[in-house]
Amino acid sequence: MKLPSSFRSTRGAISLVLALLAALVLIGINETGYHQSARALERIEEYTRTRDSVNQLLQNVLDAETGSRGYLLTGDPRYLEPYNAAVAELSHNLEKMRSNYPAEAPESATLAQLTRNVQRKLAEMDLSVRMRKQGNEEAWKFVLMTDIGKEHMDAIRSQAGRLTQSATASMDSAQSQVHQSLRLARLGIALVAAAALFAFALYLRQTTRLKLADEQQQAALQQERDLLESQVRERTASLAQLATHLQQVREEERGHLARELHDELGALLTAAKLDVARLKSKLGTPQPEITQRLQHLTETLNSGIALKRRIIEDLRPSSLANLGLTAALEILAREFSERSGIEVASSLEAVELDEQVQLTVYRIVQESLTNVGKYAEATQVGISLRDYSNHVEVEIRDNGRGFDVGTIRPSTHGLAGMRHRVEAAGGRLTVHSRPGTGARILASLPKPAAQAAAAA
Repeated sequence: MKLPSSFRSTRGAISLVLALLAALVLIGINETGYHQSARALERIEEYTRTRDSVNQLLQNVLDAETGSRGYLLTGDPRYLEPYNAAVAELSHNLEKMRSNYPAEAPESATLAQLTRNVQRKLAEMDLSVRMRKQGNEEAWKFVLMTDIGKEHMDAIRSQAGRLTQSATASMDSAQSQVHQSLRLARLGIALVAAAALFAFALYLRQTTRLKLADEQQQAALQQERDLLESQVRERTASLAQLATHLQQVREEERGHLARELHDELGALLTAAKLDVARLKSKLGTPQPEITQRLQHLTETLNSGIALKRRIIEDLRPSSLANLGLTAALEILAREFSERSGIEVASSLEAVELDEQVQLTVYRIVQESLTNVGKYAEATQVGISLRDYSNHVEVEIRDNGRGFDVGTIRPSTHGLAGMRHRVEAAGGRLTVHSRPGTGARILASLPKPAAQAAAAA
């Protein structure tokens, strides 16, 4: 099943959006829990300081009361040192507590009562100490024996206890808020993790489906590619067979035409030449003009016979069938050198090939020499035929202007025909050339025995 690209891109976009949302939710939960916990911890620290201040205030009142009572009972001035220190600290404690409770706070009324009771307690203790210093025994004893100091102290303890309870309750509330934030963060992280796992499962499922679809598509493409390659091979083989058949037909037609020229035209030209010879013998001593005409006719017939012979050799070299491949190539090289004026050096070894492969070698050399004469502008040509154990090599080399093998068309200079001839015989043709360095054509052809062994 092939998924549309738009569907796959939509699924990918949805997965990306889900991943981003999960990340944002996780970050939001984490940040919210952090800020709530931070504020709760700040409040806990603040309430702790408040409770410590209340406890310190209560402790200072007790220290002041203890110091004043010690002085009243003993008259020893050393007891006034903790008393004075505690009284001085009480004012600082009250100021700090007022800063902790704003005016709109519900504890501000309790703090005001506590402040008044502390001031009253301080006034009562100050009065007793001053009377003891002045030696007014009855007055300070009367104050000491009354319940005024106890009432003030009970009120201070009660109000300090309420403030402490309020701070403790606020601390418990803040701690509960911290625990709640942690629970919410834990729950949120668990939900986000579950959502992420679900999204990952969807992604794996989608990836598996896409991979399966891609594999199916690749398999279908590979099947189509194999089918096309098979069709191309079949068409190539058919074209190669057709080209080989056409080449064979062409050679047969050339052989038939060569035989016709040799038998029919050759007989006509020979008969005409014999008739001219008879006329010359019967005329005796003819007039100079007639003699000249007969001589010109004889030369024309000789030229026609030579032309006929050359055409026949081009169509179907008789030397190949009568003298063998080596002699035929030497004759071909010599005639080419005589016609073109190009020096030809040949190095030909005797080889054993069937008639069709011999014709292939001959045509390769013939086509190569024709190309050299037309295009190469060469002064020297080398032809070599080398015999090996299972193949033969034919090489034609010139010192002409050369060409760029990479840019030249395969059909140029008869290369396609030569290549097809060689490949049809089971061989390989290679062309080496560069501008200004000449050209080298090398054909490697298997021997009949090696070709039969490879086919078997």
